[in-house]
Amino acid sequence: MKRFFRPIYLQKQFFIVLVTLIVGFLVSYMVPNLFGALKVLFFVSVLFFIVDSLLLFASKGKIEGNRVLPDKLSNGDDNPIQLKLANTYLFPVTVKIIDEIPFQFQKRDFGLLSKISSGGSKAYDYELRPTERGVYSFGSLNVFAISPIGFLAKKYTFDQAQEVPVYPSFLQLQKYDLIAFTNRLHEYGLKKIRRIGHTMEFEQIKDYVLGDDIRNINWKATAKRGQLMVNQYQDEKSQPIYSVIDKGRVMKMPFNGLSLLDYAINATLVISNIALKKHDKAGMFSFSNKIENRVVAERRSSQMNLILETLYNLDTNFIESDFSRLYIDVKRNLNQRSLLLLYTNFETLDALHRQLPYLLAMAKQHLLVVIFFENTELNEFAEKTANTVHQIFEQTIAEKFIYEKKLIVNELRKHGIQTILTKPENLTINTINKYLEIKARGLI
Repeated sequence: MKRFFRPIYLQKQFFIVLVTLIVGFLVSYMVPNLFGALKVLFFVSVLFFIVDSLLLFASKGKIEGNRVLPDKLSNGDDNPIQLKLANTYLFPVTVKIIDEIPFQFQKRDFGLLSKISSGGSKAYDYELRPTERGVYSFGSLNVFAISPIGFLAKKYTFDQAQEVPVYPSFLQLQKYDLIAFTNRLHEYGLKKIRRIGHTMEFEQIKDYVLGDDIRNINWKATAKRGQLMVNQYQDEKSQPIYSVIDKGRVMKMPFNGLSLLDYAINATLVISNIALKKHDKAGMFSFSNKIENRVVAERRSSQMNLILETLYNLDTNFIESDFSRLYIDVKRNLNQRSLLLLYTNFETLDALHRQLPYLLAMAKQHLLVVIFFENTELNEFAEKTANTVHQIFEQTIAEKFIYEKKLIVNELRKHGIQTILTKPENLTINTINKYLEIKARGLI
């Protein structure tokens, strides 16, 4: 590990003593009796300065440090970063730590102050929350060692330059990995869905046991074996589940630092993982003026890694999305009935009506779920108390847009299209709920 330092950094205590001496000598012109005491203070200060220099620069001790980073950071989540320092001096030191974190975080006042005993070591933890995917560059780790006297500091700069990629939220993926298969769904905002009817995928014929559904008795096998036999079914598996991500300009809108596209990407990663665990096929593609980032729905072991890498490179543009091209591509390339989770955003009923014919055409061949977003900032604004005519006018406009979102939901449902209107932060949970509901109802 490369390490270098620049020798002397004067500390606040040194300047306090220096200013005190200067003021004292000026006052001593009017009060001569102070001069003797100030001379003693001056020589003591010089002695302390020399001792401090010897402690920091002439002794064999030093500060060792390094930064511990994960292989990749999770977008939109708090990621742990650890700094490790060791003190080999024969005396305790106060350390001032300045870590050169990536410019994307815009933290120019980042610093830690702590004390490390002689021969001791410490670990310092902090968290970073990235809001953009891409490569983040960490710079050097700077540590200022200050002796107990506190006049001087010795700077250690550890060459810890590292680049770390920020991927879609794999921490959410881990969080929701098992909850769809446990009895603790309510703790995460997920609903238990009652299964309706029978699944249709035949598994085997087995002996009847008390409790089996008598409607599943196989009379031919019963007559042949001379005892009751029943058909056993299993959950329908290997259904294609496609996440279709609109990456046009409507998905550029930010909420809590993340764009709507990033919320859709994080939800896609989680729902793809759950679909694979449910033995379905997971795939995805994006669209704006053309279809891109296609991952064909499969159940292979490398599917999640392929989806993750594809999502990592996905970005918005300022082009209006072409739903007619989306419909043509779906018609040509998806021959098997599939579940299409369409992440987009409609702000007005007119915007929906322009795309509704293409949505209806896709819904004839596939099970389409249109997922779009509440404007949470408008909701908060509409709930504030209005004190002026101008504020009342603005809130009326805000409530009109909020009501129009509800009209969009009703319009889609009127045409038999499944919908999710959600706050951005609840997108993943609500998408999982809808997927589990669709599976339980046997719609796909």
